[in-house]
Amino acid sequence: MSWSVVPAREFPRHLESWQRLHAGGPASSLLAYDFVAPLIEQFGRPGDLLAIEQKGATPRAMAIVRPTRRGAWATFQPAQAPLGLWLQQPGVDTEALARSLLGALPGFPLIFALTQMDPMLMPRPGDGACVRTLDYIDTARVTLSGSFEDYWAQRGKNLRGNLKKQRARLEREGVVTRLQVDRAPEAMAQAVEDYGRLESSGWKADKGTAVHAGNAQGRYYRAMLEALAGRNAASVYRYYFGEQLVAMDLCVEDDESIVVLKTSYDESVPSNLSPTLLMREEACRRLFDEGRFARLEFYGRVMEWHLRWTEEVRTMYHVNYYRWPGLRRLHALLESRTRPAPTSTTSL
Repeated sequence: MSWSVVPAREFPRHLESWQRLHAGGPASSLLAYDFVAPLIEQFGRPGDLLAIEQKGATPRAMAIVRPTRRGAWATFQPAQAPLGLWLQQPGVDTEALARSLLGALPGFPLIFALTQMDPMLMPRPGDGACVRTLDYIDTARVTLSGSFEDYWAQRGKNLRGNLKKQRARLEREGVVTRLQVDRAPEAMAQAVEDYGRLESSGWKADKGTAVHAGNAQGRYYRAMLEALAGRNAASVYRYYFGEQLVAMDLCVEDDESIVVLKTSYDESVPSNLSPTLLMREEACRRLFDEGRFARLEFYGRVMEWHLRWTEEVRTMYHVNYYRWPGLRRLHALLESRTRPAPTSTTSL
C-alpha cells in the first residue's frame, strides 16, 4: 500500500477523489466534502495533513490527520465533527491501511489513532498484536419506520403526560406554538445568527463556547450549512411560543438519515416548560409523516432525555494502531495503572 501526504490546506485540490470515495461508502453527511472542507478552513493547523492511499488512479482511503503529541498521530477531530475524518473503500483491510500510513507519516510515529468511529458505518475491529480498540461514547438514534402514533404510544407515560400538560398550559395562556423548517441556502446565515443569540444568552456564553456569527464556530456552521443546503442536505428547525423563538436545531442530512448537530433553547423560558422537548415531538411527528429518512441520529453522548425518545443505543469507538506489539502492551499496562476505570474513553 502506498500513501502520499500533502498539507491539509490542499484539500480542495482533491475534491473529486474525496467525493468519489465518499459516494462509494456509507456516504454519511458527516464525512461529505462540503462538511469537511469548512472544518479544515476554520479549525485546521499548519501541521495537519491530507493522507491519500490509492491504487493506480483510484483512491482507496483518504484521511485528514494531525500530530497529537510526540510520536503520535490521529484523525483530525475538532469538536464540531462527530466522526473521525477517515474514508476508505468497503472491504479494504483497515489495519493494513493504518499500518502502512504509520510508515508514511513524518517523524517516525509510534501510534496512529482512528477517533470517534461509528460501528454502523465501519465495523469495530477486534484487538490484535498491534491493534487496540477503546469505547468512546454511547449514542442514540430513532428509527423512523411505521407511524408516529405507534412510535409515540411506545414512549413512557411520564414523557407523554408531561408534554400534554405543557401544551394544555400554553393553550390556556393563549400561547400558539409553531415549528418552522428552513432548507434554503440563503436562509442559513440568519439561522446561524439566531442560533448564536439563543446560545449566547445561556451558560455557554459564560464558558466562552457559544456559537455566534462572528467567531470560528459561526463561520463554520454558516459555510457548511449553506453548502449542504445548496444540494438539499441541510435543515434548520425553529420553535416559537407566539413570536418568541424558544428552541432551534441545526441539522444535516443524507439519503438515509437526518443528524441533529446542534440544539439550543431560550433559558429565560420558565423551567416548567421544555421548549426543546416540545419541538422534538413536533419535529419527530413531521419526520415520521414525511417518510424521507430511515433514521434520526443524535451523535452526542447519551443523556437521560435521549432514553425517553428511544431504546436504540450503540457504542462509538477509537482504535489505536501501534508500530510494535510491545508498545501496545506497554500502553495498556500504563493506562491500567493510571485510570480508575477499566475501559478508556479517550484515544491518542
